[in-house]
Amino acid sequence: MTTNPTPQTFLITGASSGLGRAFAEGALAAGHTVVGTVRKGADAEDFEAIRPGRSLARLLDVTDDDAVFRTVEEIEAAVGPIDVAIANAGYGHEGVFEESTMTELRAQFEVNVFGAVATVKAVLPHMRRRRRGHILGVTSMAGLITVPGTSFYQGSKHALEGILETVGKEVAPFGVHVTAIAPGSFRTDWAGRSMVRTDRSIADYDQVMDPIRDHRKAADGHQLGDPRQAAEAVLKIIGAPNPPAHLLLGSDALRLITNGRAAVDKEIQEWADLTRSTDFPDGAQLPG
Repeated sequence: MTTNPTPQTFLITGASSGLGRAFAEGALAAGHTVVGTVRKGADAEDFEAIRPGRSLARLLDVTDDDAVFRTVEEIEAAVGPIDVAIANAGYGHEGVFEESTMTELRAQFEVNVFGAVATVKAVLPHMRRRRRGHILGVTSMAGLITVPGTSFYQGSKHALEGILETVGKEVAPFGVHVTAIAPGSFRTDWAGRSMVRTDRSIADYDQVMDPIRDHRKAADGHQLGDPRQAAEAVLKIIGAPNPPAHLLLGSDALRLITNGRAAVDKEIQEWADLTRSTDFPDGAQLPG
């Protein structure tokens, strides 16, 4: 495991399992202190047993804005300045758009977007005042491409990608870095117990959705991505002088996002003349 020269304090939300747990274990193995947020007391005990004294758990529901801010303030006072914050807590939703409910959409955004944003907002003032720090948000390759059957999940990750990239540009003058981490398919429980699935109800979508659902279930536990290698990759950009605004994890993410963006670029160029036709004919420009 890569070791950074100076031990730092990490805050990682959703650290009980999956990539959050892998990021925490990697940072602890590299000599850092990690405060991981979990939802259950048993998970807190398990987390603190990883590296007693350096793996510190906090019970937190990231959809409780006030609790997020209180937790960050308590960590800053009791543990020390948060050098690295990884907004990782989230879950997947699978379902045809027309079959999925507005309640499911709101729940998806409450965790994947609002919970992550609350975490970023809570740590940012401290980092800005110190003129240093690194904020990372775990999005997904689904935040940069689209595929049928996960529109609510992909919408939440697209939203987080846009927010993080914008925040990064706002805080760059203060020495604070922001990175959106976009993983591909990893061997975690994302497609298992962490996935909410909407019941099928409209036969018209069977040919589209049934193969996708069957494939995802069959692939669970056999994904290409290794969570430990993901943690290694993330540690390599911590402390880098110019860390990326977007870090893709996994060769599947690289392939699918590259192809998806190429398709968008191709379509934009195919319709470029129509796009230009909406300008005023005098070619007036905005001031500045």
